[in-house]
Amino acid sequence: MTYKYFGAPDGATAARVPISMRPEELGGDELGQGMYTKVKPETMAAMVLTGIEGIAPSKVPPLELVVLHPDYAVVRLPASVVEPLRTADEESLGAAAFIWSTVPDRRGPRDAFVIYRMLHEWQDFARRCEESGHQLYCLVWP
Repeated sequence: MTYKYFGAPDGATAARVPISMRPEELGGDELGQGMYTKVKPETMAAMVLTGIEGIAPSKVPPLELVVLHPDYAVVRLPASVVEPLRTADEESLGAAAFIWSTVPDRRGPRDAFVIYRMLHEWQDFARRCEESGHQLYCLVWP
């Protein structure tokens, strides 16, 4: 699976994803550059909410499905995930990275510094989305 996080002003814009699924043709990313990663949006949400907000992994709310197509899906990351990420300070990001690096039985990066850099990238992207009046979405395709 491949994931591209991108910004769009609303769900209707985010839903306009090309059938070809070629990332360079992705519509709805008016900020120009999205973020490609192998990290699921559910994992990203759990990483933020457990590490920064202190919510138990089992209490992480589901993401909002915008489009479900046989070849792809688009989900919206809720404000309950984006806001704490966007406003977190360095100490909170570091703590979240450390906490997430110790969570057993999960996929994704395990090195706390790699996770910290990744959280910083997501934070910068979430801030750019906010400044542009956009919400954060994720395109998922095989």
